[in-house]
Amino acid sequence: MGRIIGVYGTISGLVLASSFLVGWLMGAEIDDHNVFVGYTIMLVALSMVFIGVKKYRDTVLGGVIRFWPAVGVGLGIAAVASLFYVIGWEIYMYATDYSFMGAYVDSTIAAKQAAGAPAAEIAQFTAEMKAFEAQYANPLFRVAITLAEIAPVGMLVALISAALLRKSSFMPAKASS
Repeated sequence: MGRIIGVYGTISGLVLASSFLVGWLMGAEIDDHNVFVGYTIMLVALSMVFIGVKKYRDTVLGGVIRFWPAVGVGLGIAAVASLFYVIGWEIYMYATDYSFMGAYVDSTIAAKQAAGAPAAEIAQFTAEMKAFEAQYANPLFRVAITLAEIAPVGMLVALISAALLRKSSFMPAKASS
């Protein structure tokens, strides 16, 4: 089980971490479109959770797995992938001189201004965003926020994978005769 968790978690994690490098090399801008792209990449990378649980079910357990053991394998794979995601983000932050949050805060404030929000609302929003930017400079806070991005997606994929793969008739290893 440990080998499957390590292999599939690493594959998933490398896909996740490499997305930061690709985005950086392509000069991706900060906008709402990138959030959609980011979560799509997460789902594609975390498909390794499903593949890893299926591999464990079919090769180690002879084609049968119960729900909770499947959840355990899936969460293990997601945890390894999440570790790569956090490390990849920290490398990205270092490589970009930790400029992301400043640019993000500036873009959200500009969007609020462009939407025609009242000056008092913009001032309050600016103060809140600057406070968040100061918190984000703390590495422990930043790691927690980064984990909060990927962990729920990983848990959801692990639960769905376990629910589907607990049925030995769902995508069996060998075709039924």
